[in-house]
Amino acid sequence: MLFSSRLGRCIAWVVFFALFLPVFGLPLFMVGAASVAGQWNGVLPSHLTTQHLADAVQKRAGEELVTSLVTGLVASVVALTLGTWAALAVRRLRRRGRRIAGTLFMLPIAVPSVSVGLGLLVAFSRPPLLLNGTPYIVLIAHVVLVTAFAYGSVSAGLARLPAHYEQVAASLGGRPGYVLRRVTLPLITPSLVAAAGLCFALSMGELGATIMVYPPDWVTLPVGIFALTDRGSVFDGAALTVLLLGVTIAVLLVVSRIRTRASFR
Repeated sequence: MLFSSRLGRCIAWVVFFALFLPVFGLPLFMVGAASVAGQWNGVLPSHLTTQHLADAVQKRAGEELVTSLVTGLVASVVALTLGTWAALAVRRLRRRGRRIAGTLFMLPIAVPSVSVGLGLLVAFSRPPLLLNGTPYIVLIAHVVLVTAFAYGSVSAGLARLPAHYEQVAASLGGRPGYVLRRVTLPLITPSLVAAAGLCFALSMGELGATIMVYPPDWVTLPVGIFALTDRGSVFDGAALTVLLLGVTIAVLLVVSRIRTRASFR
């Protein structure tokens, strides 16, 4: 009712910009300004240059971007598969069982991601699973951290799914596997696409666990940004951040379009 009137919509837009600009807009603006700054001795940068952005594309950052993309894509696919399977399995449990399972899945994001990285480092630094120093331990860390979000998104989609669709398909002779492939999964496709996009975005920006376990030949873009800023190359780090944001937003826009098309089917 508030947004049905012109005054209500104006108030909503004012509140939105009042919250967005200082919380989200200002930090993004500062990062963008730092990426083209030659010097920054006052309130705003001076001697603007695009050299930092050019270096971000031409130097090792290209390899780090590819590493982040591969890590994000693999982690998203594995997390979506595990999260969907778990959500479908937990759906058959009683309310108490679903609550316990949901709590267990959320444990990795209830603790600092550095703790997750430390746990994996300890667990996979000895035989028979010696993964320390390999890209696989980075992939496992990302899967552990983002599977919870895939599980939550798919579970929410299943909760909104009317049960009678599956019941009608089963009453007509559809076997469980057929009902799953032809009824359940198509109906929750928007939730699956949203979960994939969320997992990818979180994986692209993950730093805490990655910095604990990454090998020298598998450096993701957030780790590269941290290394640059830690050495005092703030402007170069800001340029890499702009590159990371641009690629992530582009992928999310594609995912959003796919989700919109799936919602209209």
